[in-house]
Amino acid sequence: MSKKAKFIEIIERYRGILYKVITIYCTDDDDKKDLEQEILIQIWKSLDKYNDTYAMTTWLYRISMNVAISHYRKTFKTKNRTVSLDAGLFKFTPAPETSERSYEQNVLHKLLSALNEFDKALMFLYLEDKDYEVIADVLGITKTNVATKISRIKNRWKQELTSLKH
Repeated sequence: MSKKAKFIEIIERYRGILYKVITIYCTDDDDKKDLEQEILIQIWKSLDKYNDTYAMTTWLYRISMNVAISHYRKTFKTKNRTVSLDAGLFKFTPAPETSERSYEQNVLHKLLSALNEFDKALMFLYLEDKDYEVIADVLGITKTNVATKISRIKNRWKQELTSLKH
């Protein structure tokens, strides 16, 4: 199979992974397109170096997360797009036609958005039901560090959500 055919097959098969990563790091359509292009270029460049001891999904998460984090640092920090949880983002009532599930997704998205780029990647993978070993491989940290960081973030989220209810 040619490199081009392999690349197309991977992108078609795993586009959901790329979409999720892009969506978690970008809200603006132009930024999403830029990030998508950067990720695709890096996948193309790295394709010959793919080590099949890693699952394809782990390899794609690693590439897409690393590119997204770099992109975030370059683009979003210069645009000063930080969101404070104190800004009243959670103080809204879902419209009657809005389902409880979409309200919960909105709250989760806002919690993720408030994290730094590394913790955002960590929690994204955790919420994607990746085991600690896969998360550690993708992010280049130990499984113990993964467990510790997830626990701290979850505790912080619990405190933030509790304070918002009162």
